[in-house]
Amino acid sequence: MLTSQPPPHGRRHPEALTVSALDNAKLDSATDPDDIPVNPTSEPCLDDVIQRRFSRRDLLRGALGALAAGPLAGLAAGTAAATAEPQQPASSSPDDPTRFDFPEIPRGVDATHHVAPGYSAQVLIRWGDPLLPGAPPFDPQRPSAAAQRRQFGYNNDFIGYIPLPLGSSNSEHGLLCVNHEYTNTGLMFPGLADAEDPAAALTRAMVDTELAAHGGSVVEIHKVGGQWRLVPDSRFNRRIDALTTPIRIAGPAAGHPRLRTRADPTGSRVIGTLNNCAGGITPWGTYLMAEENFHLYFAGSLDEHPEQRNYARCGMPAPRYAWAEHHRRFDLNAEPNEANRFGWIVEMDPFDPDAPPVKRTALGRFKHEGAECIVNGDGRLVIYSGDDQRFEYLYKFVTEGTVTPLPEPPADPTGQTFAGRIDAAGQVHFREQDMHRRIAEARAANRDLLDSGTLYVARLDADGGVQWLPLVHGQGPLTAENGFNAQADVLIETRRAATLLGATPMDRPEDVEPNPVTGKVYVSLTNNKHRGKDGYADIDAANPRAENLWGQVLELTPTDGDHAADTARWDLLVRAGDPTDPAVGAHWNPATTEHGWFACPDNCAVDPAGRLWIATDQGGGWPVTSGGADGVYALETEGPGRGTARAFFRVPVGAEMCGPRFTPDGRTLFVAVQHPAADGTEAYPGFERSSTFEYPATRWPDFADGIPPRPSVVAITRDDGGEIGG
Repeated sequence: MLTSQPPPHGRRHPEALTVSALDNAKLDSATDPDDIPVNPTSEPCLDDVIQRRFSRRDLLRGALGALAAGPLAGLAAGTAAATAEPQQPASSSPDDPTRFDFPEIPRGVDATHHVAPGYSAQVLIRWGDPLLPGAPPFDPQRPSAAAQRRQFGYNNDFIGYIPLPLGSSNSEHGLLCVNHEYTNTGLMFPGLADAEDPAAALTRAMVDTELAAHGGSVVEIHKVGGQWRLVPDSRFNRRIDALTTPIRIAGPAAGHPRLRTRADPTGSRVIGTLNNCAGGITPWGTYLMAEENFHLYFAGSLDEHPEQRNYARCGMPAPRYAWAEHHRRFDLNAEPNEANRFGWIVEMDPFDPDAPPVKRTALGRFKHEGAECIVNGDGRLVIYSGDDQRFEYLYKFVTEGTVTPLPEPPADPTGQTFAGRIDAAGQVHFREQDMHRRIAEARAANRDLLDSGTLYVARLDADGGVQWLPLVHGQGPLTAENGFNAQADVLIETRRAATLLGATPMDRPEDVEPNPVTGKVYVSLTNNKHRGKDGYADIDAANPRAENLWGQVLELTPTDGDHAADTARWDLLVRAGDPTDPAVGAHWNPATTEHGWFACPDNCAVDPAGRLWIATDQGGGWPVTSGGADGVYALETEGPGRGTARAFFRVPVGAEMCGPRFTPDGRTLFVAVQHPAADGTEAYPGFERSSTFEYPATRWPDFADGIPPRPSVVAITRDDGGEIGG
């Protein structure tokens, strides 16, 4: 295996060029944009509420006796139960109380990825791989926006899978929908390490290439002989970018004066989408892209700015890019309203190449992490989302209308799960002649469903109750007296509106995943090192998790199984971190091994059996929070194994684990390895400095001289063809 080597003796190390000096590479928690709280509220934080509900004595002893039969049994504090050496994977125990059956991988960090024994991890598509017809091969020495617009983008995050034909449950042929969150400038471009002023060395061509690398990709894939393959020149393959893609603005804020610019005096059309983190797939086969840290792209001054209060609440200005120097729309003073056109959920139709994506403003404007959907019992669609910053909030959106379901393809006499085929031109052919028409009619009925509905924010009470508070103009404090003259103002300033309603500030809420099998909802709360400081939380003997570096996983139970209800119940599934260190205050099922516990939960997924899987994002803090790289963990939510985690997959050094997504049959797990070689490489033994294009901490996945690390999507399958996780 080839790894990066230090520069030859006598040549200057490029320590002066840190990746974080050029972009949002998140080298450590101090530079993580999610780590900087901007919420001025004094409402009690989630940890305060937890401490009111459970005594310190109960938490420290695990409350096994009182809670063993209840929903909080997973909070039992225990010591590590593994007997394996750190260099060896821990085998599944015959007494394992979970529904998972695979040997764990050990905690660690090195230059490549690792998956549980008995599984294979195939690198499916990498940054720069040709995607559209005429795309040139990847050439990292000569990057260009024209090439990047036709190639797979950078920093893949969310992954969605849509079976083909649409409406089927085909698990061997489908579309991958992948977000490209941001770019790591110092790892992306050659020559910056030796520049006296790296920021000044960024050219317009480089900036345009970064813009082109943002957005999303749609990729047709097919499983042949047990291996996944890209379908070259597929009519479905598509790139959405921040440089040229026109996007329509719809919903209550469309056309509002606060969204109008010189380039778009109507306030109804914007170029591009930014910082697309997690997302979702709708029941009618469209792809939801969540705009998260949009504030990083805008420069300028807020002195006497017309949107000063609004933009300050979003953390602007905090530019991590040089875009404003080359594109005036990213200068807050040149285009005062441009930043109001980002921070939305974007809906894209991969089956209509002529349809522009749409920003659905009814879902609110904040730093969205995810847009996961569930059809409620009454037919309405409910979309959950977190606002990924410390002390921000948890949201859900409930549509006004109901979902028109896609018709189920008729049974195929050969035993296939769908009755159709796709010819060489990509045309869908059904045995039932009117199937295509019926699908088109159903999709048309759902086309604008997301433009009308109610956005709610959560208040978590000490008695375990959740109150969903409607963000509706004219109700409570959301009136003209507080600067909300219309529903558009409530949605543009969702954060401020939620604060006025008394929502509960959370520990950096990231992915929010409804479980369609059980009806419960899982919330990844990544961390909050500021808790207990700066007046944000009360510090006392009942609050053992001040300055929380490790995060927790929350479980919501909607009232009577109704996701549209204005109440729910909340419980803690686990408190992350090392269970053997009393100072951490972690809580796991005692069956969790020394390799199985994790820190900083981020994205999550539910497999077809209803089991929960967690992906982690420790950022540059991994040497402190766990001592190992990020990865994917199976986390039991039911029965005697509730609260037990098992290590399944691990990323290379400096990478973040993103986007877990299963095929409908559960036999493939797609994961996104983002920004390899970026985070915390100063603590990587033997490397111990910041990565650059020329000298990265790893050259994963190519491991070839001159090829930088490349964010990639990986397809994980079981060697015997069975379901992931056993």
